[in-house]
Amino acid sequence: MAVVVVWIVEGTWPACVDAARRHAPEDAEVVLLHVTGPDVADAAHGAFAGLLGRGHPERDPGTRVEHLAAASAETLLQAAADRLARSCRRVERTGRTEHEVITATADADLLILSRDGDRTRLGPHSLAPPSRFVVDHAPCPVLLVWPEPAPPVTTLPPAPPRPPVP
Repeated sequence: MAVVVVWIVEGTWPACVDAARRHAPEDAEVVLLHVTGPDVADAAHGAFAGLLGRGHPERDPGTRVEHLAAASAETLLQAAADRLARSCRRVERTGRTEHEVITATADADLLILSRDGDRTRLGPHSLAPPSRFVVDHAPCPVLLVWPEPAPPVTTLPPAPPRPPVP
């Protein structure tokens, strides 16, 4: 059975789910993947420990931030599952985003993700650094979709200048 991983990211996930509906085989296992980076919670933990009161872990705002992130991820994954309207598995991971996506696709037959950078023109800047890393290192085929209609081909950046041939 084929495994199709759909990377669910705030703001662009509907296009990925729609692509899965169109391209995932009927008998495929669809995995909806959301990754929460540790940065915000770590910053809150650090600020509390450094400035606000070591010795009172019950007042650490980082714990609250972690709970809010988990609740947000669950809500987003539920919305994606509802839009997909077929059997799927929901996976929430925490860590360095690009590494978690690559690890989650180790046994996948297809990864679906969306452009998340500058979406006003064609070119390499239409991918944010984590997405570029995933596209470059994915251990499976990748389906890269635009979250809205693609910009016109007239927005393609010009070719770099070539040195003259002697």
